[in-house]
Amino acid sequence: MPDMDTRTPLDFLLTRRSVPVKMLSAPAPDDATLRQLLTAAARVPDHGKLVPFRFAVLRRQGIDRLARLTREIGTAQGRDPDKLIKQAAAFDDAPLTVAVICTPNLGSPVPLIEQESAAALACLSLVNAAEAAGFGGHWLTGWMARDPEFLEAAFNLAEPQAVSGFIHLGTVKTQPAERPRPDLDAITTWDAS
Repeated sequence: MPDMDTRTPLDFLLTRRSVPVKMLSAPAPDDATLRQLLTAAARVPDHGKLVPFRFAVLRRQGIDRLARLTREIGTAQGRDPDKLIKQAAAFDDAPLTVAVICTPNLGSPVPLIEQESAAALACLSLVNAAEAAGFGGHWLTGWMARDPEFLEAAFNLAEPQAVSGFIHLGTVKTQPAERPRPDLDAITTWDAS
């Protein structure tokens, strides 16, 4: 198992980095470790305590099924073949995938955007928990995350349910190069008072 991250929490957040799926390899987190990562991922702000998400853990057979469905459904729908190759390859390359499924409660007074945000936060928290545990992770979506035909075939889902993210997890085999980050001054306004 990889070494736990030893950065301070703030240093971790200032330097965290998603790892592209092609840079991940086995071993993936074992079930006990994954249970810890999912527990951390579920500790997100959640207005109304609705828990508007669930996790679908996919190992090799399930991941291969998603890759196949991406190719088959995408081809049948006339999607760009080059993009389909790349989208299916993300599943092909993944040692472990967790689909974070948004399961909003439309009868709740909590706005839909807040429920979708809670599910998205679970995605980010899972990627961060994996990195803190010494693994790497990458959060992807693509057309498959919202396509009714794909969602029904892959997970037996119907609207308003959707995938907030396919979180691919594994051991980092190559550290990715740092990418440009936002210019804080360009995206921040300060109250003049």
